Amino acid sequence: MPPRTKTQSGSATLFSSLAGDAPLAARMRPRTLDEFAGQEHVIAPGKPLRAAIEEGRVGSLLFWGPPGSGKTTLARLIAHHTRAEFVPFSAVTEGVARIREVVEEATRRREHGTPTLLFVDEIHRFNRGQQDALLPHVENGLLTLIGATTENPSFEVNPALLSRMRVFVLKPLAANEIAQVIRAALGDSERGLGRMGVSIDDDALDAIATHANGDARRALTTTEAAASTVGEGGRITAEVAREAMQARVLRYDKNREEHYNSISALHKALRGSDPQGALYWLARMLAAGEDPLYVARRMVRFASEDIGLADPQALTIAIAARDAYHFLGTPEGELALAEAAIYLATAPKSNRAYVAWGEALRLAREYPDLEVPLHIRNAPTGLMKELGYGKGYAYAHDSGDAFIPQAYLPDEIGNAVLYEPGKFGFERDIAKRLAWWEERRERGGESGVTKENPESET
Repeated sequence: MPPRTKTQSGSATLFSSLAGDAPLAARMRPRTLDEFAGQEHVIAPGKPLRAAIEEGRVGSLLFWGPPGSGKTTLARLIAHHTRAEFVPFSAVTEGVARIREVVEEATRRREHGTPTLLFVDEIHRFNRGQQDALLPHVENGLLTLIGATTENPSFEVNPALLSRMRVFVLKPLAANEIAQVIRAALGDSERGLGRMGVSIDDDALDAIATHANGDARRALTTTEAAASTVGEGGRITAEVAREAMQARVLRYDKNREEHYNSISALHKALRGSDPQGALYWLARMLAAGEDPLYVARRMVRFASEDIGLADPQALTIAIAARDAYHFLGTPEGELALAEAAIYLATAPKSNRAYVAWGEALRLAREYPDLEVPLHIRNAPTGLMKELGYGKGYAYAHDSGDAFIPQAYLPDEIGNAVLYEPGKFGFERDIAKRLAWWEERRERGGESGVTKENPESET
């Protein structure tokens, strides 16, 4: 169905109004279903919703999905295809009085043959009065209602209203889909950044796409910040991308630098083994509207960086808390984050794995071309065996102690010590094992085999 040609605030100017100085994410809103990224399970050719949209026959809908998954954009496209007036409504800031105005405007609009599509963002925050005021006008067809929510509508939306809406679940965009959105924005000279002639390295593209966590709007905001940093003809490197991602976190803060200060306070309370402080800062952040999954990701990082192998369960607990929140949402899932915070705060601390990894990266960069010793190379062919691949390798399980001393590093760095366990938690046991193995190396040389039972000493 072709778009209207009249100049009015609906379909014809729906996307043109986003031009100019609007943020990149707004300028790059898809104008057609073919430009829409992701959500193939909902709008791919042949899907019922896609067919209904193209035919201009769409009833009231509810889109349930995470931020940046395209809920608002899809609603705008539906208004465009159905030649309806797109009327946005915020369940947070607007009330029953505004609903009455919308109804009056829709009534006048219908007299001229123009339908009204009412888009309610964060519909899960609709109170009972708002829902009751809206219901009869949805029932009689005056308003086509499309709601957007990040919360489970089964618990948050009036059953009477929900029963009159088809629910579609939108998924977070995959990293490759977000990468396509970024490349499209960088190459679009009309609405995007094409006139700047900015290029982007593959690792920078991957970093931004992954950091976006399924949110195309976040990815475009970060890309715009990175492009602004490098300027016309510039190149977005991984380092520039990291700086842009950090800047975006600071801009996200509703109270200026308190976002950054609060996550720092939480991290330091965890590192300082203070569960009281950790719980307080966690509660402060969540109560202020911080993204719980952002906090969960930081706790996963903390488990690896500040606890490591002193308590290997810490990483498992942190990831389980992230998964539990993702499954339950707010408020039930917040308890899992609190449990993880307590566990991480009271776990033994060690940054030895973090230090060891940094040292390993340093050596890898300093010696990037060292050959793999012949005895630990793979030898899948006869020629490789003739060339000495795998020759002299000792299979550890042939020893009663499951340990046969031999070299695993190139000769040039054969004495390097990257990981040294700490004194607390599980790393005490690791230290005993490493000491026992080192003793066997000194006693057995490169081919020595001991029959002593390590369990008697560790």
